[in-house]
Amino acid sequence: MTVSLVYETHSLTEDNATGHATGWLPGKLSEQGRLLAAELGERRRNDDVDLVFSSDLARAAETAEIAFGGSGMPVLHDWRLRECNYGKLNGAPVAQLHGLRQQHIDLPFPSGQSYREVIELTRYFISDLLHAFDGKRICVISHSANKWAFDVLLEGAKIADLVAAPFAWQEGWEYTLDWPA
Repeated sequence: MTVSLVYETHSLTEDNATGHATGWLPGKLSEQGRLLAAELGERRRNDDVDLVFSSDLARAAETAEIAFGGSGMPVLHDWRLRECNYGKLNGAPVAQLHGLRQQHIDLPFPSGQSYREVIELTRYFISDLLHAFDGKRICVISHSANKWAFDVLLEGAKIADLVAAPFAWQEGWEYTLDWPA
């Protein structure tokens, strides 16, 4: 079983512009973010993508709607693709959160979750993709913690290294999912 996957992060938000880590808060795309979401659609609509999975958080869902709305492309929302739940720190300044990420690889954020929990939810998502979409090309629109989870699960990256570094955005990442997941 093999699935070709292209991973895109949600587009820029108002919180990104003000330096806040949205976490499980809904978030809203900025004007620039809406333009970038349209560019994402232009990049991926003719990229042999069979369907799109998006986090169910508003900023990812809005990105998917702008990028693929009206295209006839199926867009499915999955709660397992949510950003790490920072609990009491949802909406906190990014600088404050960055200094705490190493402490929450295995230990959940207060009233939230750990990065290891995000990795496990992503593992179940990948397994479901392999079982249900063999031979398909899937676009996933999600968040930085989920991108790190893909890197850990599919490329052998170390989560401690990923959370210690700034997130390096780019126009999509390509993965090949092979059985067993």
